[in-house]
Amino acid sequence: MKRNAFVVLLGVILTVSSVFAITNTGAVWLLIAPGARAEAMGEAQVAIADDAYASYYNPAGMAFMDKNQVGAMYSKWLPNLVSDMYYTFLSGGYKVPNVGTFGGHAIYLNLGEQQWTDEYGNNLGTFYSYMMAFSGSYATKIRENSAIGVNLKFAYQMLSPVGTQGEQNNGSSFHFGFDFGYQARNLLNNYLDFGVAVSNIGPKISFVDMAQADPQPTNLKLGINLNLLQMEHNNLSFVFDVNKILAGNHPSMDVNSNYIIEYGNPIITEYGEEAYTDNWFVGIFTSFSDSWTYKGDIDYSGDGIIGGYDEDGEEQGWYNAYGEMIEYARADGGSAYWVNTETDAIVDGPGIYSEAGVDVGWGEFGNNAGQFTVDRAEVGSQGNGSLRNEFNELILNTGVEYIYDNMFALRAGFIYDRDGDVMNPTFGFGFIYRGLGFDFAYTGGREGHPLANTMRYSLRYEF
Repeated sequence: MKRNAFVVLLGVILTVSSVFAITNTGAVWLLIAPGARAEAMGEAQVAIADDAYASYYNPAGMAFMDKNQVGAMYSKWLPNLVSDMYYTFLSGGYKVPNVGTFGGHAIYLNLGEQQWTDEYGNNLGTFYSYMMAFSGSYATKIRENSAIGVNLKFAYQMLSPVGTQGEQNNGSSFHFGFDFGYQARNLLNNYLDFGVAVSNIGPKISFVDMAQADPQPTNLKLGINLNLLQMEHNNLSFVFDVNKILAGNHPSMDVNSNYIIEYGNPIITEYGEEAYTDNWFVGIFTSFSDSWTYKGDIDYSGDGIIGGYDEDGEEQGWYNAYGEMIEYARADGGSAYWVNTETDAIVDGPGIYSEAGVDVGWGEFGNNAGQFTVDRAEVGSQGNGSLRNEFNELILNTGVEYIYDNMFALRAGFIYDRDGDVMNPTFGFGFIYRGLGFDFAYTGGREGHPLANTMRYSLRYEF
C-alpha cells in the first residue's frame, strides 16, 4: 500500500505557496501567519504584537497586553488550488499580577480527503491528512518597557495512516520545539518599538527514519514599529520586519564542474555533492553562509545531471569533447562517471564546444523531460557563490496601521520574498466594540499565485 501522489503534491504546494521560499525544511505549515490584523499589515508584527496572537509572532508581546484576551481564526487555505483544505487557529493570554502572562495557541491544518491506492494503482478508499500544534507560552517584563517570552510547542503531522510499500512506519511525525522573543517599547522618546523572535528551535523532524529527517523551519525575525502619530483619537504606525530561515541547507550541487552529482564522495565534501541539511544547533549558524561559501551548479531537477535540456524539456544530446554519445552512470560504491553508449567504455564528461566557445548539443536547463512549469537553468546557476544569495533569501514584511479612537483601524502592507517569487500587497480593517474585535484582511498578488485574492477573518475578545 502507498500514499496517493496527491499527498506529496500538497507538501510541495505548502512549501511553494508559503510566504517563505524554503527548501529542505519540514513542517513549513508552522509559518502560516494567523490573524487578519497581521495579514493586512504584511505580516509584520514582531515589534508591535500585544494581543491574543502575540504568542505566535513574539511571545514577549503578551507582557504588554492591557487585558486578558482570546482569539480565533478560521480560513479556507489555498482555495484557488484545493477546495477542502482549511486552517484553524486559537490563542489566548491571561495576566497574573506580579508573575507574568500565561497563554498559548493551537493550530489545526486539515489537508482534506486523499485517495488511498496500492502499488498497482488500485483504489483502496480515502483518508484525511492533517497537521496540528499546541503551544504553551509565558511572558514577563524585565523592565517597565521591555519584556521576554518563551513558547514550548508540540506538533503532530499525519500525512497517511500507513507507509509506502516496504516502509514499517506510517506517514506521521511528532516533534517539539521552542520559541523565544524579546520586545522593547517606547524607545527614542516613545517613537520606536523593537522586537526580535526566534521560532521553531529544536531537533529534526522524521516521518520514517532519521536518515530522511528534515530540520524544523527555524525562523529569525527582527522588526521595528515607528509610532508616527500619537494623538488622543488618532494613531499611525509603520512596521517593518526581516525574516531569515535558520536552517543550514546544501542542495545537490556540482562542485567539481563535471556535470554530475557525485554521491558520498568524501574527496569533494563530507557528503559528496548530494543534498544535506545541518543539525539544528549547527544550522542556526551555517544558515548565514551556506548560500555563498558552497559553490557550484544546482541540480534543481534531481536527476543527478546538470543541464541537458532546452526550455521545452527536450533532451539536447549527451556528448563529450570528442563527439562521442555518452550517458551518465553511477557505480554501486557511489562513484559517478560517463559511459560511451556504443562501447560501454568510461569516457570524459560532456563538453562539445564550437569555435566560438558555445556548447553544442547541450541544454543548460535541468528540466528532466518537462517536469517543471517554469524552467530553471542549472548550468551556471550558482557558480560564483555570491554573498548576494544570502540577501536574496531574506523575507521582508512591511505595513501601516491607522487607529481612530481605539475603535476602528485601517491597514495595508506588502510581503516581499525574492527567492520565493512572492510580491503580495495586503489590505484590511478592524474594529472593536465592548471588548469584541473583528479583523479582515485581503491578500493580493499576480494572477495564478496560490495566495492571491484570498480573504481572512479573525476575532479577538478582551475581558
